Amino acid sequence: MPGAIRAFDWSKTPLGPISSWPVSLRSAVGLMLASHFPKAVIWGPSLTTLYNDAFLPILGSKPAPLGRPFNEIWSEVWPQVEAIQQKAFAGEATFIEDFPLVIERNGQPEHAYFTFCYSPLLDDDGNVAGMLDTVIETTGKMAALRDVKLINGELEHRIRNTLAIVGGIAHQTFRFAGSLTEARDMFNARLAALGNAHSALTQSNWASTPIELLLRKSLSPYQSAGNQITLEGPALDIPPQKGLTLSLAINELAANALKHGALSTPDGHVSVQWSADHPPALDGFALNWMERGGPPVQPPNRTGFGTFLLQALAGAFNGTAAADYAPEGLTFRLSTPPAVMPTAVKAGISSR
Repeated sequence: MPGAIRAFDWSKTPLGPISSWPVSLRSAVGLMLASHFPKAVIWGPSLTTLYNDAFLPILGSKPAPLGRPFNEIWSEVWPQVEAIQQKAFAGEATFIEDFPLVIERNGQPEHAYFTFCYSPLLDDDGNVAGMLDTVIETTGKMAALRDVKLINGELEHRIRNTLAIVGGIAHQTFRFAGSLTEARDMFNARLAALGNAHSALTQSNWASTPIELLLRKSLSPYQSAGNQITLEGPALDIPPQKGLTLSLAINELAANALKHGALSTPDGHVSVQWSADHPPALDGFALNWMERGGPPVQPPNRTGFGTFLLQALAGAFNGTAAADYAPEGLTFRLSTPPAVMPTAVKAGISSR
């Protein structure tokens, strides 16, 4: 900027040639140019503007701002800053932190924040002849503070949801368990399933999670060396709340298979298949859990937490859930057609 200011034709501005500038203006410009802090000198009734190199990022790609009136350069925000400029020209400095403005410096409006001071500059006779704009942009800092606030709010929301889920699991587990030992084992297994779901969601930053990752995490405690569980389906992403419910329901199906179904024998096998009408969207989503090779299936003689979870799964996906207790093996199907349809649950799996 020192070279740009020397080369500029100031005779076409209200300031006139540099040789005619008063000592006070020369001194102010010299101090401004020597500073590594963003500064601008605004001089005279026409608000003619000069600035240093550190001020350039604040200007962005504004057209030819050197030597132009300050109110023209910042016309988009002048209604917000004019009163502050007038106070400086009246002899009163103003310091403001994190001042929000919508500026246009790169061809489009953008929200920005600035901490700045408009301070009066005196001429050779001691009268106010201009002002010094000392400024630093704080947009990045304010964005970081906003993000922290959002993250803390989201974290509080998730903690509350998780505690509510844990409370529901505890209530349902101890309600249906036949003994304290059984309740303890079931409760620990369900908490582990919840932890696996959280792990998968964390890997996806609590955005939509790949369904295969979610299922593998949920089924990892039940997968034997013989690969008794196979997964097959297209790449699909599951929203966080649907993912939590699906993970808990899959864990319940796996626990039931381990105690009474296909996973209770070495020759048993579980196939988990999913599909969608328009991958990777969930339109027309369907998931099938099919057990084969286990002992003959006996329909449950009572409803338990498994029934509750499968009902919740159908509700979470706005679809239907049904279980078929054929002698050759349990089949469970979750279906979500593109058109919204009434939730109808026909599932009844007991966690005996």
